[in-house]
Amino acid sequence: MNFPQLSSPSWLANKKIILGLYVTLALFASVQSLLLGPKEYTPSAIYPTHYNNYTIFKQSHHHLVNDQDLYVEYPAEHWDLFKYTPTFALLFGAFAYLPDTIGLTLWNLLNALVLAFSIFSLPKLSLHQKGLILLACAIELTTSMQNEQSNALIAGLLIFSFTFCERGKFIWAAGCIILATFIKPFAIVGLALLLFYPRKVRHIDNGILWTIVLLLLPLILVSPGQLILQYKGWLHVLAEDQSSKLGLSVAGWLQAWFHIDPAKKLILGTGAIIFMIPFLRLKMYMNYQFKLWAIAAMLIWVVIFNHMAESPTFIIAMAGASIWFFSKKTSLLDLILFILVFISVSLSPTDIIPRDIRENVVRPYVLKAFPCILLWLRIIVDMMILRKSPPETIVPQPTLT
Repeated sequence: MNFPQLSSPSWLANKKIILGLYVTLALFASVQSLLLGPKEYTPSAIYPTHYNNYTIFKQSHHHLVNDQDLYVEYPAEHWDLFKYTPTFALLFGAFAYLPDTIGLTLWNLLNALVLAFSIFSLPKLSLHQKGLILLACAIELTTSMQNEQSNALIAGLLIFSFTFCERGKFIWAAGCIILATFIKPFAIVGLALLLFYPRKVRHIDNGILWTIVLLLLPLILVSPGQLILQYKGWLHVLAEDQSSKLGLSVAGWLQAWFHIDPAKKLILGTGAIIFMIPFLRLKMYMNYQFKLWAIAAMLIWVVIFNHMAESPTFIIAMAGASIWFFSKKTSLLDLILFILVFISVSLSPTDIIPRDIRENVVRPYVLKAFPCILLWLRIIVDMMILRKSPPETIVPQPTLT
């Protein structure tokens, strides 16, 4: 039984208005971070700025240029370790030499606009649908930008990879996935989308090519020996992360609700198997909606099965949930699930939810992740029961002006 479709205001189909909203949110998050005072992590760790993550990224570039170890603590500069690749440190040079007021603002604008343009690039969805998706993501995007995170950029790159695949530009699709992976390794799961398309050996070649290029790119600034040491440090940091505390994930939920100390690799493997079950429906590979729901499921997967997932990471999951919800005929169950996800993901970190509830219920019981788990399973079911339709011809979307 389908629930009546919700009406939406006409301005949602106006690209300029939606882009203006996203630019405004980026500016708001940047100004807020710049104006806020020192940030306290522990009573003995107080740093002069509120944009610690941006400082980590910026300083990583300077450390790379000066042949310093990227993966040790620099307590005089920032809190926490740099956990990204040397390639990311190199590319962040685009911001590192700018004054913080400009660099931070441009960094947040990059995240916001890559996500926005990636949604607008999706074939076959109407402008109203795209506007609704971006509006549903707006609050969570702000949370990510208030933490100067790269998660909206990751979501946008993975969505762009799907659009490039649909338009037959597979080398650029592979480039988006590999670049996202060089920022955050869990984005590698995006390669699963290439299974839907012919010439799979060519996809492998494209992936290898981009991997080599991005792996060696820092050589323009550092020696081969120094680069090898940096990658060893990065792998060590990743290994340490694997043994650290559980985040807002399936593993964290199992621990919080059932006091199970889960085997992370077992949970990851189980999640991968469940995600790939619909891929057995080979005859659905020409069905656009099936593939669109696959990218939605993948965007949620990379969050809920990442045992280190933090609150700002959920812009990726919110993008996936919104793509699924606004691309289908809505049932009452779908509406309930999406509302629960929106409340838990976008509203639970805000002052709309009383602080006592956030600290004593939402956080300890991993309620930001739980509705996403349920909705992800719903998408998998939808992919399994979706009826086969005739092959569809993709009509490229008009260029934004």
